[in-house]
Amino acid sequence: MATQTAAKFERLVVTFDTFVARVSLRNPALNIIDFPMMDELSAALAEIESRPEISAIIFSGAGNCFSAGVDVAAHMPDKVASMLEKFHHVIRCLIATGKVTIASVHGHCLGGGAELAMVCDLVYTSEDAQWGFPEIQLGCFPPIAVTALSALIGQKRASDLILTGRTITGTEAAAIGLASGSVRADQLERAVNETLRKLSSLSPAALALTKKAIYAWDSIHFDKGLARAEKIYLDELMQSEDAHEGIQAFMEKRQPKWKGR
Repeated sequence: MATQTAAKFERLVVTFDTFVARVSLRNPALNIIDFPMMDELSAALAEIESRPEISAIIFSGAGNCFSAGVDVAAHMPDKVASMLEKFHHVIRCLIATGKVTIASVHGHCLGGGAELAMVCDLVYTSEDAQWGFPEIQLGCFPPIAVTALSALIGQKRASDLILTGRTITGTEAAAIGLASGSVRADQLERAVNETLRKLSSLSPAALALTKKAIYAWDSIHFDKGLARAEKIYLDELMQSEDAHEGIQAFMEKRQPKWKGR
């Protein structure tokens, strides 16, 4: 079929072409995942799920980056519970779908943006992309990453990235297993399209059932682990003075003053 554009979104561009749905994050300049984008991602995924002819979903970022993460303002005490519910609903939808999910990453891929990319089945990144989970610098932690990153790259590497909040290149992300492969920025689209070419000749039913089998064991642990991470986040972390200080300091563009409690 000819390329079709989904119903108008403010934060996304969603198009359908033959067997693939393309979802581009569009919230200039850093494609921050705010509440409107979370709602639109949920709506877009529901529409994609309703289309049996679609067997692959590609996520990318408009402009100069994939995404710098979830809106820090959404971590404020009166919003954080709703933020976790909405964003984790998107992640759970991605994990549950029988469609092959592919992330095409360039520029910044940080925090919730990196979590969105890492739960995709296949991830292609530009070599110079910047990956990281900087939440610890705000006195917080990334719930999806603390739940699932160790299964991807090993516990020591996951702890290094999460506990230090350091940033790595796309080249290193691929080397440690956070991405499927890294290429020059000008070759990224070609790498994704080559994978799509291979998928196009395969049975959508077989792909969906194979995905289900691949994640059968991990999904059990993910559901339980994420529920526990959410509880620690809301009942303990968000009750700490340091978490409030870290978020407030970021909003005020100053260095945080940690109290250790």
